[in-house]
Amino acid sequence: MRDSPEAVYLYIPLMKELNMSWNEIKHTPNKELQGLAQALSTHTLVHAFDGYGPNDIGELAKNKPQVRSDYARSMQVKAMLEEKAGMKRKVASFKDI
Repeated sequence: MRDSPEAVYLYIPLMKELNMSWNEIKHTPNKELQGLAQALSTHTLVHAFDGYGPNDIGELAKNKPQVRSDYARSMQVKAMLEEKAGMKRKVASFKDI
């Protein structure tokens, strides 16, 4: 293995999180490996706050303010992916009140 960030940031997450063997990694094109790593990163970002609501995030943010911006980023990416997938989002309006 080479001494490079590629080994740390690409191979190890694929082996750990996707249970890929070293042999599978060696026989997979680098472009595909990078795509898998990017998909894993996006999946982790989108599902980082599953089970938490806005009130829970407010409570967590009292001790750790960074949580609020991480949550907002997660919701932003999730909304973008839902829009790309064609999932309709209910838009809050005054008519519904």
